[in-house]
Amino acid sequence: MATVIIDGQELEIGDDERLNGIQAARRLGIEIPHYCWHPGLSVVASCRMCLVESGTRDPENGKVSMIPKVVPACQTPARNNTVFVTNSEKVQHARAMVEEDLLIRHPVDCSICDKAGECYLQDYHFEYGQKDRRADIKPFNSRRRSLGPTITLFVDRCVMCSRCVRFTREVTGTDELMVINRGAHEEIDVFPGYPLENKLSGNVADLCPVGALGDKDFLYKQRVWFMKRHANVCSRCSTGCSIYTEENQDQVWRIKPRENQHVNQWWICDEGRYGWKHVHDPQRVTELQRREGDEYVNVEWSEAPELLDQQLRDAKNLAVVLSPFLTAEEAYLLAKYARTMHPEATIVLGHVPAVGKDEKFPNGFTIRAEKCPNRQGVEEIASRMNGGLVTWDDFLGRVEAGEFDVVWITGAYPDAWHDEATAEKFDSVALLIVQDLFPSPLWDRATWRLPSAAFAEREGSFVNHADRLQSFKWAIRPPASVMVEGRLYWRLLGEKGLYNARQVMLEMAGEFNYFAPAHREIPETGVDLKVTQLAQSV
Repeated sequence: MATVIIDGQELEIGDDERLNGIQAARRLGIEIPHYCWHPGLSVVASCRMCLVESGTRDPENGKVSMIPKVVPACQTPARNNTVFVTNSEKVQHARAMVEEDLLIRHPVDCSICDKAGECYLQDYHFEYGQKDRRADIKPFNSRRRSLGPTITLFVDRCVMCSRCVRFTREVTGTDELMVINRGAHEEIDVFPGYPLENKLSGNVADLCPVGALGDKDFLYKQRVWFMKRHANVCSRCSTGCSIYTEENQDQVWRIKPRENQHVNQWWICDEGRYGWKHVHDPQRVTELQRREGDEYVNVEWSEAPELLDQQLRDAKNLAVVLSPFLTAEEAYLLAKYARTMHPEATIVLGHVPAVGKDEKFPNGFTIRAEKCPNRQGVEEIASRMNGGLVTWDDFLGRVEAGEFDVVWITGAYPDAWHDEATAEKFDSVALLIVQDLFPSPLWDRATWRLPSAAFAEREGSFVNHADRLQSFKWAIRPPASVMVEGRLYWRLLGEKGLYNARQVMLEMAGEFNYFAPAHREIPETGVDLKVTQLAQSV
């Protein structure tokens, strides 16, 4: 084991670990300020904000020899007997000088800047900057220009950390951004004719430590201190990126990536970042209705479970379609309820939307062609409870042959997922229950219309393409007339108290070997369910 000494504290690190001063200090709870360094990008040591004193301790006599000048912690490796001092008077002076230099040329427009409240420059000035300003505040022009469909550059705010340029070179491999001019006239710009429009472009706004890169979709919409942040999982493809859903008073305003080295590293794609608008779409269905004759009448949720239960008990051949947009817990509860009502009920894996092919970027981040978050989890439940997998396409043939008199279809699809020809196959079904977000040909034929919850309104777990299970809580409440699927299925099963996704997962962990690892506390980064599969194969 190697030993690193930071501010008099000893830290042991593995012999094979490659850490710099910033990373080593973090392990001891010491934060070294920085602008240009990012763990997912190459090191350039250009901002000089992370300057520290460094030296070496002699392992034989314990004597410490320090380098006369301060050095950038981001570029200084933490090796055995390396010494770092992060809080000396020399270090404090160096940081104050860096802050002062940046603020001499930086517009003091915090009151109109979107980054206010989460800006490194603001935070570091108050913590490390000079007490008094020694230069006059100069008038400035807030020059701005569009870099592409998603990002606006506020030129005067840039501190030239070059994070965005390195991102397009090292992560996306698209190279749209560059540094133009020299010295004090340096600026970020795009190569002529190559706007910033790669499928991960929104990440540069997250990377920017100041307010230079603005997200056009969020620009001037909300102040960050008004919003609440909730750990969530992206539902737009089977990568299952870890995200934060940021909302104010049950209105989603922004989606940001949440670090998870097992899934998405530090990034999310633009499809996931901006693909939440369906949550507040005015076309979304929000009323519980039942067909009576040629008309639909509204039904109270307090009456619905009993009425549904009565009609389902009369079914001869029942089929339940589990959407890959349901959580694993919701899919299990509905399948369990169906089998409780009819032991021979058919459990079907719902339609799995797919678009194109997987898109893999140079750093390994992948946008999956499979456009749903939980196919893997729902497929496991459907196949285990059914004694074999029944896919949506297999099921359609059996429906057209008139095999089922009662069908319950769950949806929660954010986009259109079937056509009129598909819906016509269900004309022979006597009782059709459709649970979805938007009107559709199946919705028009339904006996019962059950409004569905969106991804940000539900709690539970998704299992991504690589068998990684991630659990999450709801971020916003659904519209007043919408009952989340889990709550409805909980009530149909006659469970007491409030719906508890964790309690359901514990039951599933006991029922299915596949979900056995979830019996332990599930960390924010999720648990790997492949461990169980490997053990079974051995």
